[in-house]
Amino acid sequence: MRYPRLLKKGDTIGVCAPSSGVAPYLHGVLEHAVKNVEQLGYKVILTDSVRHDEKMVSADAKTRAKEFMELYMNEKVRAIIPPYGGEFLMDMLPHLDFDELSKLEAKWICGYSDITTLLLPLTLVSDIATVHGSSFMNMGFKNIDPSDLFLYNLLSEDKTIQHSSEKYGEFCNYGDETGETYILDKETLVIPIGGSPEGSFSGRMIGGCMDVLCPLIGTRFADTSAFFEKYKNDGFIWALESCNMNSTQLYRAFWQMRQNGWFLHCKGLLIGRPYGYSQQQDFNLADAFRLAFDGMDIPILFGCDIGHIPPQIQLINGSFATVEFKDNKMKIMQEQI
Repeated sequence: MRYPRLLKKGDTIGVCAPSSGVAPYLHGVLEHAVKNVEQLGYKVILTDSVRHDEKMVSADAKTRAKEFMELYMNEKVRAIIPPYGGEFLMDMLPHLDFDELSKLEAKWICGYSDITTLLLPLTLVSDIATVHGSSFMNMGFKNIDPSDLFLYNLLSEDKTIQHSSEKYGEFCNYGDETGETYILDKETLVIPIGGSPEGSFSGRMIGGCMDVLCPLIGTRFADTSAFFEKYKNDGFIWALESCNMNSTQLYRAFWQMRQNGWFLHCKGLLIGRPYGYSQQQDFNLADAFRLAFDGMDIPILFGCDIGHIPPQIQLINGSFATVEFKDNKMKIMQEQI
């Protein structure tokens, strides 16, 4: 696994928008994020298209790919953190030079939601560790929430430990940079699905947002064969979340992944709180889990701090992780080995 150099104070963080750009009404949040991150001791540079958003993208696919490659090839840039996700990042994948990316020094790429469309190919195809975690716009409020601030610990240390949150909730007001980031008012419960109510498991981390992950299956951007073969002795921990998928869509997505062999050598599953979830008739989330994972006999933890419902833990795709769970709480240790 190719891990980027550990981030240190004074390093430069690049911000490009490989999916949606930042609309004018959110420019204040963006500028405040730059200010907050600079106060942490980092330099920040933004590409030209970040402040533009039209037809749900920051620019045409070739321009988005060009801006990403320019940041990746910039020797001063040590990490790239997009403002947030979007819908159509896949359009730029054919314009990326994955052979060149495999030769260049690895850099941290961080984000979630549609950024999965970039993170997963980089890890699967180019063997580059990537981070499913906070977006740059998460840093743009009155105070950076501790869960988002931990991203910089993750990028700066080769071994980290995180615990599940005490409370979860939602953004306060996404367009107000003068306010707090989140309202966290619901008790976090990490629920084991079947099996023992406590235990532990280890493996290589991999995962992301299922809405955009599943369309990659069968394309050259998600060829799992070499990756699975290389790390099969370690096994894998899948971390999955969803955005606006209902119970039937979730079952179909899990089924698709399983039928394509994506759960081979799987040691355990971490499933985030489903954002925008709805039940279809009498088919609910429990039914989706029951049918999707029947006979797998592995630990499955639901309600993890992953994805669109804050707060979220920071996960390194490709890291070796150990998960411990007990009393509806979870601890995860990640090592860059």
